[in-house]
Amino acid sequence: MSVPSFLYSQLFIEPPVPNHDFTGQTVIITGGNRGIGLEAARHLLHLNAASVILAVRSPEKGKAAASELEASTGRTGVVSVYELDMESHVSVEKFAAEIRALDRVDAVILNAGMYTQFFELADGHERTMTTNVINTFLLAILLVPALKSSARKWNITPRVSFVASDRHVLVNLPEWKTQNTFETLDNKAKTNMNERYYTSKLLQILLARALADALDKQGGDDAGAGRVVVNSLTPGYCVSGLLNDAVGFHGFAFWLLAKAVARTTEVGGRVLVAAITKGKENHGMYLNDGEVQESALSPFVRSTEGSLAQAKVWRELVILLEQTCPGIREIVGTQGSLT
Repeated sequence: MSVPSFLYSQLFIEPPVPNHDFTGQTVIITGGNRGIGLEAARHLLHLNAASVILAVRSPEKGKAAASELEASTGRTGVVSVYELDMESHVSVEKFAAEIRALDRVDAVILNAGMYTQFFELADGHERTMTTNVINTFLLAILLVPALKSSARKWNITPRVSFVASDRHVLVNLPEWKTQNTFETLDNKAKTNMNERYYTSKLLQILLARALADALDKQGGDDAGAGRVVVNSLTPGYCVSGLLNDAVGFHGFAFWLLAKAVARTTEVGGRVLVAAITKGKENHGMYLNDGEVQESALSPFVRSTEGSLAQAKVWRELVILLEQTCPGIREIVGTQGSLT
């Protein structure tokens, strides 16, 4: 998305308030205790969701958010709080096991993420990559069996939506040309942390497309056969706590941009909900302003080079995740060699 397109979207497009009926449905929102995740949860409660699961790092903050949601919507006994630390694969695996024990899961909004300009390690990798990419996709893949089971049992089409960013257009992932993309991204000496958030969001888009392709190759053209719809989206630039840790010039620039063009947190929540109202015709797609808009993807994502990068980083991610959590290859249908 070009700068003029971005500004037009921010200033002149307001995604509509969602009116989809979520009666009987269970929806998971990671990072659902604040910002656009919290507002998405509020919309879902207004739209009759049977169960809204807030997957949060701090159970105390999650419980406070749940209480506020109940008070503001008048719906009690619907919001549940589960602990999930996206910086820990152990926490991700524990959470996924808890979700697999549920009778029904209709949709997952993978909203939890972080922004930092400082290089730190978490779970053996640079912290932004761990949170926004590696463990986010570990969670998505580990939830696939539960989603397929729900599809077959309830004759539904489960959805998984990755909350990416239109600012993925700012980077072209030169690291993909190195021997191993993730190892290069973990190299502090070769890292530009001012670009790291954008890189993580570009990777989310590429890998969401790759995951969609992998699930397609498993077969299952309808909900009864266990079809899971995967897409990615940009909420636009919204007021939230995501960029609170930005410092220096970037911190000032974000503050100024927020004053000039930012959407409200509530509007951002609308877009998250819109993404999980989409059916299988939107599988593998990218959403802008709550609607499929593949033209909003960067030229790199849509290029031949982008396709090559997508295939390579997907292979590398699956190998990395298989080492952490054996069985990942089987879930995504890549049991053979990935070298």
